[in-house]
Amino acid sequence: MKRTKKLIFNLILFFALIIITFYIVLKDQDVTKIFKMLSNVNKQFILGATLCMLFYISCEAINIGRMLKALNEKSNFFRNLKYALIGFFFSSITPAATGGQPMQIYYMHKDKISVGNSTLALLVNLTCVQVVTISMALFSLIFNYKYLNNVLAWLFVIGVMLNLTALTLLFISIFSKKMTKGIIKIVIKILKFFRVKDIETKQEKLKNELSRYHDSATYIKSNTPVIIKNLITTYIQFIAFYSISYLVYCSFGLSGHNIFQILTMQSLLYATVSGIPSPGAVGVSEGGYMAIYAYVFPEGLLDSAMLLTRGVSFYLFVAISAIVVIINSMKKKERDSETQEINC
Repeated sequence: MKRTKKLIFNLILFFALIIITFYIVLKDQDVTKIFKMLSNVNKQFILGATLCMLFYISCEAINIGRMLKALNEKSNFFRNLKYALIGFFFSSITPAATGGQPMQIYYMHKDKISVGNSTLALLVNLTCVQVVTISMALFSLIFNYKYLNNVLAWLFVIGVMLNLTALTLLFISIFSKKMTKGIIKIVIKILKFFRVKDIETKQEKLKNELSRYHDSATYIKSNTPVIIKNLITTYIQFIAFYSISYLVYCSFGLSGHNIFQILTMQSLLYATVSGIPSPGAVGVSEGGYMAIYAYVFPEGLLDSAMLLTRGVSFYLFVAISAIVVIINSMKKKERDSETQEINC
């Protein structure tokens, strides 16, 4: 019940932010004119942008699958794609994307994947994302620092620092036994404070998972090619993701800026907004886009370009991933009811 209430609260907050954001963006605009511009874009480029986003999600599925296979867990591409979409949905509707990995671990556990192994696989995957985000942003800053106004410059610094902090914590979580043992102790103290039943049983389970986790982490450290492959896949994944803005730019029949210029600008934008703790970075992403791409799009097209880019790279796949979550929840209820009938 608590989990359901929290989910409902996050959804309300998410949609409230969307409504406020689009009200601010569109309140002084001719909406019919914007939709007319959107209807006249080159649909082939928009299809290409949508395929780039699908490729982005597929790359995460490939990385998850590669790590699970390295840890001797059974899975397949379509299951891994399901985990990627579930992670995308819950990351999108929770502040600072905190809900994505826990829900992925939950659904993997339901598919008989060890919590220790699923946690490690997702931590390695998230570490690769942080490395790629930071490195590409710092590289892009060399060419695009002039597009950052004072506010965006500060947000960029904050975003990079938050991502660096997250990266440091991820390295500690993966490789430090003391850190993870300390986390287990804190969890047990919290459980005792709230007088949770069967503390000893839960503590024993946590210790067993921790032992398996560290065994897996030791295996991963001695098999660096797996991590290198994941890192390369993540670079390709984010190049495809950042290319969406360029394809939207081309869909309006514009020229003058090449793919390298727009791709690096998008890299700056992503690093700037990814550390902001609002669900799906709603509001800051749209505002940041309007500020950075004001140098790229003519004033009359900027609003339409932002709507189209965010529509393809975010809102469309929030809807798709929500459908995946609903279908999986319905299947889970069916399985649970069947199990109850058999037990009866």
